Amino acid sequence: MKASAGLDLFKTPLVLKIAGFTLITLTFFYLGKHWSSNGDQQVLFFSSSPGTSVGVSPNYGKSFNVTALIAQNQTDTPSSDSAAVEQPPPPPAKELDRTFGIIDGDGKMSDDFEVGEVDPEVVENWGNETEIDSGAGEGSRAKIKRFELCPESMREYIPCLDNVEAIKKLKSTEKGERFERHCPEKEKELNCLVPPPKGYRQPLPWPRSRDEVWFSNVPHTRLVDDKGGQNWITKAKDKFRFPGGGTQFIHGADQYLDQISKMVPDIAFGNHTRVVLDVGCGVASFGAYLLSRDVVPLSIAPKDVHENQIQFALERGVPAMVAAFATHRLLYPSQAFEIIHCSRCRINWTRDDGILLLEVNRMMRAGGYFAWAAQPVYKHEQALEEQWEEMLNLTTRLCWELVKKEGYIAIWQKPKNNSCYLSRDEGVSPPLCDQDDDPDKVWYVDLKPCITRIPENGYGANVTAWPARLHTPPDRLQSIQMDAYISRKELFKAESKYWSEIISGYVRAWHWKQLKLRNVLDMKAGFGGYPSCLSYACSN
Repeated sequence: MKASAGLDLFKTPLVLKIAGFTLITLTFFYLGKHWSSNGDQQVLFFSSSPGTSVGVSPNYGKSFNVTALIAQNQTDTPSSDSAAVEQPPPPPAKELDRTFGIIDGDGKMSDDFEVGEVDPEVVENWGNETEIDSGAGEGSRAKIKRFELCPESMREYIPCLDNVEAIKKLKSTEKGERFERHCPEKEKELNCLVPPPKGYRQPLPWPRSRDEVWFSNVPHTRLVDDKGGQNWITKAKDKFRFPGGGTQFIHGADQYLDQISKMVPDIAFGNHTRVVLDVGCGVASFGAYLLSRDVVPLSIAPKDVHENQIQFALERGVPAMVAAFATHRLLYPSQAFEIIHCSRCRINWTRDDGILLLEVNRMMRAGGYFAWAAQPVYKHEQALEEQWEEMLNLTTRLCWELVKKEGYIAIWQKPKNNSCYLSRDEGVSPPLCDQDDDPDKVWYVDLKPCITRIPENGYGANVTAWPARLHTPPDRLQSIQMDAYISRKELFKAESKYWSEIISGYVRAWHWKQLKLRNVLDMKAGFGGYPSCLSYACSN
């Protein structure tokens, strides 16, 4: 009976499958070995040694110079105990595009990146060290001092905005110069790591972060004290909560946005209006609620007495930057925003014959809107009425049309062409900027007391409605300074396709959706293919 049971075991389907798989494996192994023995088909095995020779199976022991196949700037040194195949000298190697980082010149991930030379002054035993194997030979190790943490008093230090030494040297701070960029000199750059706030916790995920954040991540209470009664922000145990209100929209940002839409239906959030600048954003509730209307807001504010408002915006997951209207152009190109919004942003728009409003005009798209919610709009005190008249006079000279004034809000529209400017009476200020003025040149460029010209060809104004514009190359692409001319639209589409494939790979391989990423900084924007794909086109 036991022998019979053993025979039945060998007849089971599982054993037959294993035997069949083993037979097939041995067959393929034999055929592969026979194929590799053919003189016309040889398998190359590359060595990790610094030379250019490789081993070829099955011809073990031989080496072949493959300099013509692999471009390297090294001298060919054939092995003394093996035959070498002579190859003509390679052409001069093209200088590589050295990239400091993990992204190569084409934007692809790379592990072959340059980390810089070893500074002998740094290679000292200062206590907090790490050892790095250089790989040059046995015992070749270097001790590199790690950056230490900055003092706790520097938890919110921003090098170019908190440079006290440079700010003290300013000739004047009357126009907000202290809130602009004043970067440290080369020998005085930051040499420590800014520490996170004490008790820092993993941020709450979006969309929950729109309504509440951890107190320990943004430990500021001044806004609660100053603005608590205006429905801005409240503190509840270990969290800040954001009811969604503001100084001019205490009943909530959603209701406020509904009012704007009813006042000017052509604004059409999420269709005609896609990119909005919110000036003096506070805790960024205006921008936070725009996101749900398929609008990309950029919230800006200076780092002033209200502590760092931008920290609240970023912690909530709203795009934001520290910026101030002072003496230099803001770091955005001309015709960048469909709407520029200011709700009690504490900016004197009429000072210096409207030079700050001229900067708004430069950044606002032709046919775009300026929304102003402030006391001069609705209060009837003498001083405030005078401010309103000054604003009306200035905007009229800028050829802005007052489209609607209702309640707390006044909305103007910028003209779509230069005809109004050219028909003004002679001597009316501010004048048009010179023809050779570049409105897209912004880096450390002073504000200019002139009206930026609107391109005669309509570039910038004729933008496709969202979401079609995501994949439609804009006409103004032809006016951007770059090497290519005829192929620009093709490059625009190619970049979008490229990043679509790359990010799809990130999502699959790195499980990005599980990371619940919210704030991402793109440091090489190009045509914007990466952020547009990450935030919209490749999100599904």
